Amino acid sequence: MRRRALAEFMGTFFVVFAGTAAAVVSSLAPQAVPQIAVAWVFGLVVLASIHAFGDISGAHLNPAVSLGFALARRFPWSELPVYVFAQTTGALFASLCVRTLFGNVGRLGATIPHGTPLQSLGLEMILTFILFLVILRVSTGAREKGITAGIAIGAVIALEALLGGPVSGASMNPARSYGPAIVGMDFRALSSLWIYCVGPVVGVALAVPVSRFLDPDNASAHSP
Repeated sequence: MRRRALAEFMGTFFVVFAGTAAAVVSSLAPQAVPQIAVAWVFGLVVLASIHAFGDISGAHLNPAVSLGFALARRFPWSELPVYVFAQTTGALFASLCVRTLFGNVGRLGATIPHGTPLQSLGLEMILTFILFLVILRVSTGAREKGITAGIAIGAVIALEALLGGPVSGASMNPARSYGPAIVGMDFRALSSLWIYCVGPVVGVALAVPVSRFLDPDNASAHSP
C-alpha cells in the first residue's frame, strides 16, 4: 500500500506540476507557449504517468477517478482515503514547487470559470463523464495500463482541455484544482473550488451505469 500511495503521489505531482507550470509559463510568455500547448502538456504528462505508474497503483492520478472505480466495484472503498490523500498531497506539493520556481503569478495555473458558475459546472460534469467512460472501457480492473489506455486517456484529456480550457479550465480532477487554489490562496479560485469537486464527482457517477449498460457481461468481471 505504501508503494501504491507513493506512486499516486508522484503521478499526481507530475501531472499538476507539468500542467500548471505550462499554464504559468504561458501567462508569462504566451507566444512561446500558446494555450494549445498547455492542453497537450496535460495530455502528454498523463500518458507518461500512466506508463510509469500504471503497473503499481493503476495511475488514477485523480480523486474522482478513484471514487469512480470504487462506485464501479473495481476498487476497494477501504483504500479510497489513502489514494485521495496521496493525490491531494501530490497536487499541493506540485503547486508549492511551481510557486517556488515562478512566484505567485498566473494564478499558479488555477482553474476558474470564465462564464457563469453553472456553465462551468455543467461542462466539468460532461467532460469528466466522457473521460471516465473512456477510462472504464480501456482499463483493466482499477488499473490504467498499457499502450492503448495511455494513448486513449491522454488524448481525451488533451482534446477536452482544448475544448473546455477557455470556459472552465477543463480540470476534470479535484486535486488538479485544489493544489493551485490552496497554495496560491486565490480567493476567486477558492470560491470556485466546489465546481471542480462537484462536477467531476457527478460526471464519474453518471459514467458508471452507462458503462455497465453498454457491457453488462463484463460489468462484474473486473471487480477486485
